[in-house]
Amino acid sequence: RLAAPAGEAVFRVWLDIRPEGSEGSIGVPAGDLDAVRAAWHDEHRHRFGFAPDDSPLELMRVRVEARLPGPFDGRSLVLDAAPLEVPPQQAVYTVAGWRQVPSWDLGQLGAAWSQAGPALLVAPHYAVWVAEGFTASLDAEGVLQLEATGAEAAMGAGTVAASGTAPDPVLLEVFNHRFMGLAEQMGAALVTTAHSVNMKERLDFSCALFDAAGGLVANAPHIPVHLGAMGESVKALLADCGDRLEPGQVWVSNNPARGGSHLPDVTVMTPVFLPGSAQPDFHLATRGHHADIGGRSPGSMDPFSRRLEDEGVVLDNLLLVAGGEFRTEAVLSALGGGPWPARDLPERLSDLRAQVAANRRGETELQRLVEAYSADTVRAYMAHVQANAAHGIRRALDALLGGRPTLRLACRDALDDGTPIGVRLDLRATPAGPRLRVDFAGTGDAHDGSFNAPRAVVRAALMYVLRCLVPHDIPLNDGCMEPVELVVPPGSLLDPPPQAAVVAGNVETSQRVVDVLLGALGRAAASQGTMNNLILGFADGQYYETLGGGAGATAQGPGASAVQVHMTNTRITDPEVLERRYPVRLHRYALRRGSGGAGRLRGGDGLVREIELLAPARLTLLTQRRDRAPFGLDGGAPGAPGRNLLYRGDSI
Repeated sequence: RLAAPAGEAVFRVWLDIRPEGSEGSIGVPAGDLDAVRAAWHDEHRHRFGFAPDDSPLELMRVRVEARLPGPFDGRSLVLDAAPLEVPPQQAVYTVAGWRQVPSWDLGQLGAAWSQAGPALLVAPHYAVWVAEGFTASLDAEGVLQLEATGAEAAMGAGTVAASGTAPDPVLLEVFNHRFMGLAEQMGAALVTTAHSVNMKERLDFSCALFDAAGGLVANAPHIPVHLGAMGESVKALLADCGDRLEPGQVWVSNNPARGGSHLPDVTVMTPVFLPGSAQPDFHLATRGHHADIGGRSPGSMDPFSRRLEDEGVVLDNLLLVAGGEFRTEAVLSALGGGPWPARDLPERLSDLRAQVAANRRGETELQRLVEAYSADTVRAYMAHVQANAAHGIRRALDALLGGRPTLRLACRDALDDGTPIGVRLDLRATPAGPRLRVDFAGTGDAHDGSFNAPRAVVRAALMYVLRCLVPHDIPLNDGCMEPVELVVPPGSLLDPPPQAAVVAGNVETSQRVVDVLLGALGRAAASQGTMNNLILGFADGQYYETLGGGAGATAQGPGASAVQVHMTNTRITDPEVLERRYPVRLHRYALRRGSGGAGRLRGGDGLVREIELLAPARLTLLTQRRDRAPFGLDGGAPGAPGRNLLYRGDSI
């Protein structure tokens, strides 16, 4: 029951409509069928930058919005519910520890109310935290507003107008967050519009912003193995198609020899042109793990592949959108090519459209940024945030040197089959600052299976480790590599020939690369060293997940248990979603107690996940650290190797 003040309410009816096979909907006002269809098509083009295809449209939900006349009075709109008991103050844990803060019942507040943070606003089904430096207030229509005050307000748009393009410490921090926030907005758009469990639930994707030359500027905190490698794909696009790039275009690639990680990781790239520009001023890209891209095994994660063509379809800078039109036929033709075409094409198209939509969201936010600060200022601060990252890495390298002229470090490990991975770090002081040479000369030759890691993946792993050395918050970007030289032997496991299989290199070998780098630096014992890839191929679809494990201990503390470690940062699929979308039953998901390595500080414990198949399926497990245990440091014991068990009735 809704008790409303006297007067006539104004009602609006909205229809949430989506293309058949998609899970992202667009809301348009209700009306006659032709008007609704036209409004939906216009809004689709506005949001995503291309016209929708001819897929049938589905009505997902009907929403009714009621607007009441007159000034807002929080007590005049009351839902039947038990009254809230909100004390005037509540204890809240913040970064500064426990503190008492004012708390308010939102339903009892009127239009004249305001409160400076920190404060807690409570409603029957949610609460709002007002941080320090912000003020909350209600406008005449009862809309809650948060306004930055003090230092936060000084960091807002408009403060740059008179500052030019010289670096300013406050504005540098502003742009750090604005650039990262832009990438986060792209990720939010991708989650909203994606169809597959991989992207929508597990968040196996990454979004990033690049400068005109394809240098990584900033990213959201997504998947490290994607983020350091995506710039190589953008640079390959510029090298191959630079003279053909035009406004309104979107390109797609997954070629490991051109900056890709492995074939299921598909990169969608949008060159961004400012008005009057003949060449792209910026670039946006999303890399998402598709549930299938072809190959011998459903899910495109065949651990026994020998050549790249065994793992699926190679997309090499294919034009995806041109002139505002999604090139459906060209994409279907490409995905259907080769000896092992992609499966579940409607889902592939849906996720590709979602990636295009994410880039479109980033383009809109980037244009707003340029309007607020000017193109010259935005370009300048892209360079400044990269220079700031380089400065942070140099300071970290200086700390490693500790006043010494040179420092040499090394670490060596191997895959479960014995293929060695070794690294030597040579750090030296120079008049221009410390320089680090990272040489993987101790690494074995290219693998005859799928454990080869493209050079872009090695670069991503190194960027991740370098970023971990910096104690303060900076965006992961190409500036991190400025004081570093990376040497990878051509033809090795970490720089394989173009047609070598690579699907396991991205998910498994990348983890081992991080382990030896952190081991050489003495920063962390080896972690789980695998992404624990599970792939299920059913008659009507594929499912893929990665399983977390234990993190290696450091000198500062024990390793974390049951987390996605290092190069992966995905979520696990919720049991309800997993069992609703696929014919499986989740029996157990628990800590593997005592599996972390013993020592003065223990390694983190791993996980146990037990799944029952309720229908015939092709099961693939792509894992490592089953024979070679994660190593300890400074006398610490190794962690327990993993185990893969298949139960058939009462037998294993």
